[in-house]
Amino acid sequence: MKRSIKKVAVLGSGVMGSQIACHFANIGVQVLLLDITPKELTEEESKKGLSLDHPMVKNRIVNRAFEQAIKLKPAPLFDKKFASRIQTGNFNDNLAEIAEYDWIIEVVIENLTIKKQLFAEVEKYRKPGTFITSNTSGIPIHMMLEGRSEDFQKYFCGTHFFNPPRYLKLLEIIPTPKTSPEVIDFFMHYGDLFLGKTTVLCKDTPAFIANRIGVFSIMKVADAMLKMNLNVDQVDKLTGPVIGRPKSATFRTSDVVGLDTLIKVANNLYEGLPNDEAKDLFKVPEFVKKLEENKWLGQKTGQGFYKKIKNDQGKSEILTLDINSFEYKPKEKVRFATLEATMPIDNLKERFPVLLKGKDEAGAFYRDVFFALFEYVSNRIPEISDDLYKIDDALCAGFGWDLGPFATWQSLGVANTVKAMEENGFKANTWVNEMLAAGKETFFTSKNGQKYYYNIENKDYSPIPGTDSFIILENYSDAIVWQNDGATLTDIGDGILNLEFHSKMNTLGAEVMQGVNKAIDIAEERFDGLVIANEGANFSAGANLAILFSYAIEQEFEEVELLVRQFQNTIMRVRYSSIPVIVAPHNMTLGGACEMTMHADAAQAHCETYIGLVEVGAGVIPAGCGTKELALKLSDASESGDIELNRLQNIFMNVATAKVATSAQEAKGMYYLRSSDGISLNKNRQITDAKRAALNMIAAGYTQPIPRNDVKVQGKSGIANFMAGIYGLQTGRFASEHDAKIAEKIAHVICGGDLSYPTKVSEQYLLDLEREAFVSLTGERKTLERMQSILQKGKPLRN
Repeated sequence: MKRSIKKVAVLGSGVMGSQIACHFANIGVQVLLLDITPKELTEEESKKGLSLDHPMVKNRIVNRAFEQAIKLKPAPLFDKKFASRIQTGNFNDNLAEIAEYDWIIEVVIENLTIKKQLFAEVEKYRKPGTFITSNTSGIPIHMMLEGRSEDFQKYFCGTHFFNPPRYLKLLEIIPTPKTSPEVIDFFMHYGDLFLGKTTVLCKDTPAFIANRIGVFSIMKVADAMLKMNLNVDQVDKLTGPVIGRPKSATFRTSDVVGLDTLIKVANNLYEGLPNDEAKDLFKVPEFVKKLEENKWLGQKTGQGFYKKIKNDQGKSEILTLDINSFEYKPKEKVRFATLEATMPIDNLKERFPVLLKGKDEAGAFYRDVFFALFEYVSNRIPEISDDLYKIDDALCAGFGWDLGPFATWQSLGVANTVKAMEENGFKANTWVNEMLAAGKETFFTSKNGQKYYYNIENKDYSPIPGTDSFIILENYSDAIVWQNDGATLTDIGDGILNLEFHSKMNTLGAEVMQGVNKAIDIAEERFDGLVIANEGANFSAGANLAILFSYAIEQEFEEVELLVRQFQNTIMRVRYSSIPVIVAPHNMTLGGACEMTMHADAAQAHCETYIGLVEVGAGVIPAGCGTKELALKLSDASESGDIELNRLQNIFMNVATAKVATSAQEAKGMYYLRSSDGISLNKNRQITDAKRAALNMIAAGYTQPIPRNDVKVQGKSGIANFMAGIYGLQTGRFASEHDAKIAEKIAHVICGGDLSYPTKVSEQYLLDLEREAFVSLTGERKTLERMQSILQKGKPLRN
């Protein structure tokens, strides 16, 4: 089915509707956002003499909802200006306009009667062949079709986005028996390629896949907590990042989502699953019911499992609910021997066996929770899905798990875990034992860069559909060309190499920088191009401060100067090699990683790239060629007449205040990405997209660039302009005296130093200024204090 989606109508402007509209606006689609009209005037409207027929009144609900949405943090829009792509209206006046739209999405209240009434109205105006879907999270999809035409039924299915739609990558596609197969294929492809989603095909069963398994997991955690008499702090410590789950873990997540939402889903599952062997687990525990009675529903009511207060010193403090006394108490420092044993283990797959073998309460908790999960997911095939990979995809994309249930099970050893489950009173489904008996020891395997899953129907491994265009580095373990402790160089085919970082937080230490140089050496000698990309949580938190600090604290400035020079030389090699180098940043891309991105022949950024020059936070200036590069970019922009004075000031202030872009789109306006750089919506496609960019450069006849000697800088007059902004920061108390000193150094480099008039200089001239300014700042006590603070906290540089 060849279709293009240019216009989308979103019916319902609540929390989900408005944010779904925003995400379509993010990808350049024109959106019509509609909702009901008010039945009563507000006091303010009455005072103004407005009637219910006045346009301001009729669109009050939709406009307020939309205005609230675009103010949300994290923001639903890549760039605030994209709000102009969304037109608002109401069902009474504007529903007929849906005739001109390519896709109509219903996102109204979870009430089957209301949804059916709306669909009856939609059918009056909808053009035959137009896609029509529902974002319901729990109502059976087939029940919405009563009374609808054959054409409506053919183009109808469920498209379940997860909240917040910009950030959570799951899109569940739920067809009915009447849905055309071509429609299903279209949504699976469109969601992946254009919306950047992990699209999962679901059966029309209660709560579909992600919420069915995700809520089971939450309820099982609560069950184990009660059995073992654990508290909220202990459970959230056990169920957070240590097992590859979000920092919000179990109960903080519940507070954020809203306890009422969790209760509603759990109740629906309890009532809708009469034959589920774990039905009783979905029964809401008494302590949760009491929270509901108290209206302690989490963030939306100001308290839930946690409560934020001002303490006696006037500082914010988070208190934790004691579920026995129902009093809030200071957060507890949680310690378990099992968790301490895993502290040196960075690899999650290697961590899980240690966690489940623990001899303390933590180990017992993990065995109870995970063995129950493994039993449950094995029993859900083929009920909720015919294929096990869909369950893993749904949990990873919808709940933010780093490893899905079957991948977790595999990390423990499938056969050994089946045995351990039986010893603890759990039992894997028969098909798992049949798989093992046939000599198939894993749920997943990879071959020639393609990931395969165990197909229960044909009892053999099958390639995961739709992933043939993904480059997933863990599937290329047999194509490693070179590696050290901090980086791995992999042949990803067609003459292109990929350099992956795997230092802590992917920081740019000696091993990683050696890897960059080695990758370029090997690529120049035997390959055609290089991609620098990885699959870590973040692209890179920037340069490793530890070595720099050790030299600076001892005032070994010659060593500092050498370290910075070597870093600059490596970054300049990224720009001036004989092969195209594409850098593919995602999530945090800070400091030196931002500089590396800026010096690539091209960047292929993931849409969620939070990039910036944040060195001010460590008391220094960007000296990995970053300040030099901004001078170059500003020179090019001013020469072409493409920049105004206030924008130039903004670019300077971004660096002086360590501002970080909140999306790849915003990064283009901040000069951290070029306007021509690519943006990938789907993280799974990013390395493929970067490889394609390299191949396109090669096909176009790539020529090694020549270092620039025509960078126009403004000298003393430019510095004077910047000083006004620095003075404003100080007088407004947005910058300390040391911040102002750093900002002056940045202005000094960008403007080419103490030149009497605008002059054209070389890149090397600017690099020398940049390095000199950096080294001078490392002798400052305030700089050393900032570096020490960052190292002690173990946090990346971010203001």
